[in-house]
Amino acid sequence: MKNLRSRTLPVLAASVALTLFAACGGGSGNNPSTAPQTSQAGPVAEPTEPVTITFSSWVGNTKGMKKLYAQFKTEHPNITVEFQDVPAEESEKKLTTQVAGGNPPDAAYVDASNVATFAPRKALVNLESYMARSDGTKPADFVDAFRAQTTVDGAMYGLPFDGETTGLFYRKDLFEAAGITEAPKTWDEFTAAAAKLTDPAKKQYGFQVFAPEAEYYFYPWLWQNGGELLSSDEKTFLLNNDVGKQAADYYVGLTKYSSPDYLNSNSYDARIGFAQGQIAMYMAGSWFAGVLDDEFPKIKGKWATAPLPSGTAGCKTTIAGDALVLFAKGKKQDAAWKWIEYLNKPENMAIWTYKSEGTSLPPRIALLDSPELEKEKPVLKGFADLMKCGVNYNIANKSWPRVTEDLNTELGNAMFAKVTPAEALDNTAATFDKLGSR
Repeated sequence: MKNLRSRTLPVLAASVALTLFAACGGGSGNNPSTAPQTSQAGPVAEPTEPVTITFSSWVGNTKGMKKLYAQFKTEHPNITVEFQDVPAEESEKKLTTQVAGGNPPDAAYVDASNVATFAPRKALVNLESYMARSDGTKPADFVDAFRAQTTVDGAMYGLPFDGETTGLFYRKDLFEAAGITEAPKTWDEFTAAAAKLTDPAKKQYGFQVFAPEAEYYFYPWLWQNGGELLSSDEKTFLLNNDVGKQAADYYVGLTKYSSPDYLNSNSYDARIGFAQGQIAMYMAGSWFAGVLDDEFPKIKGKWATAPLPSGTAGCKTTIAGDALVLFAKGKKQDAAWKWIEYLNKPENMAIWTYKSEGTSLPPRIALLDSPELEKEKPVLKGFADLMKCGVNYNIANKSWPRVTEDLNTELGNAMFAKVTPAEALDNTAATFDKLGSR
């Protein structure tokens, strides 16, 4: 199962490789019909002669993208899109190689976290001037956290195109049997519900934590308690301060309400426990809704979704998503802009997200607020509400991927009572200090 959550952190190896072309600049070719017009006023003009642009993605053969391209071709007959199909798990590595070799595609559909990898190396086009000339795509159109995901040094280098948040799935039938009338809204309510829903003798548990994914699912609890990962300059480790340790203590404490059979599992494999009624509450991205509908149709109507319970700092959650970018060495930037601008139109983003067969959400504020979204996909309502609670956690510090590996191991050890939650964070802080703020 390939879900958005698995693509949220930049790959360290790719970050190192990108230093090989840190001085890359933009290029637009000599064709006057394709040279960038970003210094001009008004919308970018249509090319006066046929132009072919290249577009890298792992979605080129999907029904949704084929539909959008057919519509685009009708409206922009002089622009042909040549799709470069690359598996999602190979996309960043492939683009790294292309950029280093000076032959990147004109545009690409990428994991939004990749913007923080490519933009600082001058590999992407700053889209601010293009958006200034656009009638329908402005920075203010996007949810704050998703805009932040594609922003480097105050400028947007990508257009958010789809996304998801981490929310709460719960078994309505188990809630009713336990006399719980609604999803918990606070930490205290969550703990009370988890305790009431836990009965080891019946192999029923209130919630599920996952040691192999302990780091990722910890973040919402940290932020809800007012904690932070690093200082704004990414040089100081803040995770092991008092509020961080309080959050870790609460989060790891939820192990007592979790099935030991799934403690060393991952959030995808443990779906079976939720489907069989062994797990009453489950934390996952909106991708999980599609999995339940596809694989477990017999429990339709027995489960529902809700925002995560709020802590002292309010509603906070993780986000993940994909973005549309232009490459600085692309030779047909204006034509490529016409393509990604078209994809990003509200009506087209709707087709790509909640009007499709999938369960991704649109990162445009207007679409999230539209009653049409809930009408089309009622299951996404709770996740749509959470979009505005999302926190961007893309971190450019090159040591961070290694630090998160240690954090994941340490929190997992805490769930197995090998260390205390506080020790887990202190041990991770030692790793950060050893590696340094590089």
